[in-house]
Amino acid sequence: MEGLGSHLIAELFDCNAQSISKAKNVEKILLKAAELARTTVVKHFFHEFSPYGVSGVLIIAESHFTVHTWPEFAYAAVDIFTCGDIDYQPAIDYIKEQFQAGKCSVFHFTRGIIPDIDLKKEMFKWREIESTRFAENN
Repeated sequence: MEGLGSHLIAELFDCNAQSISKAKNVEKILLKAAELARTTVVKHFFHEFSPYGVSGVLIIAESHFTVHTWPEFAYAAVDIFTCGDIDYQPAIDYIKEQFQAGKCSVFHFTRGIIPDIDLKKEMFKWREIESTRFAENN
């Protein structure tokens, strides 16, 4: 299935609160992850909230990486959107390792499927590509 881009959503649970609470640390981790994915960073901005939490964005030539953390819940949300063909797995593995995530689920969406009606139907199917396996299967 062809589309204009790939969107990865990573849900990271049971993270080390210290590793996701400081903007400088989260920024360093995402910059290294982008390097491991062989993307080209154009600009980046990270903000540390009071009393806690970090939001950040890496604008890459291929699109973007974003993150938002909730140290009080040991949770981080990471999105990687690319219009190019990148190897995202080293980036996700590095982020999981550095955030010390106990559980992680990664979902992949194909974005920008144009204009064939049959292909549009496929765009709305969620495909879990990595699972924490902590939810019961029905």
